[in-house]
Amino acid sequence: MEFNIILTIAILIMSVVIHEVSHGYSAYLLGDNTAKYAGRLTLNPLAHLDMMGSFIVPLLAYLSVGFVFGWAKPVPYNPYNLRNQKWGDAIVAISGPASNFIMAIVFGSIIRFSSFLGITNALFLEAAQMVVLINLVLMIFNLVPIPPLDGSKILFSLIPYQYIEVRKTIERYSFLLILLFIFFLWKFVLPIVFTLFSLLTGLGLY
Repeated sequence: MEFNIILTIAILIMSVVIHEVSHGYSAYLLGDNTAKYAGRLTLNPLAHLDMMGSFIVPLLAYLSVGFVFGWAKPVPYNPYNLRNQKWGDAIVAISGPASNFIMAIVFGSIIRFSSFLGITNALFLEAAQMVVLINLVLMIFNLVPIPPLDGSKILFSLIPYQYIEVRKTIERYSFLLILLFIFFLWKFVLPIVFTLFSLLTGLGLY
């Protein structure tokens, strides 16, 4: 059990680090050097880990519900430095979930074609399944349009300025909305995770 916890948290850390670096690198490509100057354009986990989100919450989640969830320190960026002022914020936001989806596709393909590739190690394949599952959860959860999740930045880029009060209202009650989503709506989203997992890996998830 201890090994499973360590492996699962390690996969989560790897996934959230790549997620955050993708945000920073997208901002860098769009003209903002904030993440670079902060030393955050690195895959070194030590530059990104958050004690609460990267260790305590995942451990408690695993022990209580048998699955991990967590986060890393957000990579800083200045939206006013982005060359594309209309869509720059949305591009930076979506790059994180996109990186999770790419990881899910890569490891899902390895699982699906494991026989063809000659991969038979059961521990590796089990870890690969966890990579796919965790990254799909991170992708879908972060696409929820509630601040400070990435989906909110995408949504706010699409909403005309005259609806700024709608944005302020969502931001004002964001913490409550996230709690409501986790406790009451997430169960309706899980089937999407399971369906994507099956499509990518060719395996059922029950």
